[in-house]
Amino acid sequence: WHWHEEIEIIYLKSGQMEIKIPSKSFLLQKGDCVAINSNVLHYGAAVGECKLHSLVFGPSLIAGNEDSVFAQKYMQPLVACHNFCGYFLKAGDREDVAHWFQSAFEALANDSYGYEFTVRDNLSHICLFLYGEFKLQADSQNIPLNQNNLRIRKMLAFIHKNFADDISVPEIASMADISERECLRCFQKTIQFSPIQYLLKYRVMQGAEMLLRNPTDSISEIATLCGFDSPSNFSKTFKRFYNCTPREYRNRGITQAG
Repeated sequence: WHWHEEIEIIYLKSGQMEIKIPSKSFLLQKGDCVAINSNVLHYGAAVGECKLHSLVFGPSLIAGNEDSVFAQKYMQPLVACHNFCGYFLKAGDREDVAHWFQSAFEALANDSYGYEFTVRDNLSHICLFLYGEFKLQADSQNIPLNQNNLRIRKMLAFIHKNFADDISVPEIASMADISERECLRCFQKTIQFSPIQYLLKYRVMQGAEMLLRNPTDSISEIATLCGFDSPSNFSKTFKRFYNCTPREYRNRGITQAG
């Protein structure tokens, strides 16, 4: 789970992928597209294997400075619209949106002449489309950002920074100035994981990255670096998530890279 100030648009080229935002999930198939608003918590995982194209961009790319008519009339209301968390578009529903995205992505990926103009122009069309979809909500009085989302961000940031340490639920809860019970409720309601379940999964994911990024480090060293008390515990937990041992995962990654 993570968030960023930029808007993100994901287009699925092949396979299947699950995208989650708080209290909602989307199963993307080939040709589907999803737009995620600025500062919205989200999570993505392939179902089997998939290929995706993604563009992450700040509202200022479209609007220029914050005093421009583009910013004040369109982008600021769109980004501030709390009903716009994630917008799902099924393949074939709006071919123009898919075309705009692909034109922007390909221009950027191919470093085409004047690609900056092509990217900005096509993403502007998509943002105007999104603004049209949420205009009534964007024009209404702003609702304060969900308290659970503010709390969960603080607690996730603490976990991401300190995952290798022996951290506890009371410590995690203290980051958001809430009780242990409220911390458990907040995690379950927002991302459907307990804090310790999330911590465990995050440690394993970091371990998977370390296995490939640091090929000379032993399994034992990586187990310690990502917060496990023993290599055997790391291997057992890793296999539960990845259906293979850390050594098998590393060997597979090296073979694919070769």
